[in-house]
Amino acid sequence: MTPGPTPGPTPGPTPGPSPDGQQSQQQQSQQPQRTVHIGSVTGSAVAVGDHNTVTQHQHAGPADEAQAELLRAVRELRADLARFTASDTTEVLDAELVSVADEIETAGGAAPGRLARLQQALTAAGSLTGTLASGVAVAEALRALLGG
Repeated sequence: MTPGPTPGPTPGPTPGPSPDGQQSQQQQSQQPQRTVHIGSVTGSAVAVGDHNTVTQHQHAGPADEAQAELLRAVRELRADLARFTASDTTEVLDAELVSVADEIETAGGAAPGRLARLQQALTAAGSLTGTLASGVAVAEALRALLGG
């Protein structure tokens, strides 16, 4: 009897995904691991991985120290107003405070017309805000910006 051909090595698994789209555990362990190291990011948005979406909102912030001081005072007065029972006067004042804060945060400063409206709302709520340190601070910041 003559010997038949010597059997060669049997073929191993073929590389690539299986019919169901998944890679075998052996194939996964052979792929190099990808790593990302980020030390520090300032003023930027970063996304890592597939199918990510990045949304970045940048605000101008106060353009100068006078606007920054007004913004601080507005925030303090809003916090103080939240402790009082709401009335038409406090709601109008709060709406003007929100508008001024938003304009300073997005545009860098509140326009003179917006500041004048805040001053009117502050005057209308004078009996309430005149007793609050934060109300006095807003009034002083407005005087500095409006020159009055």
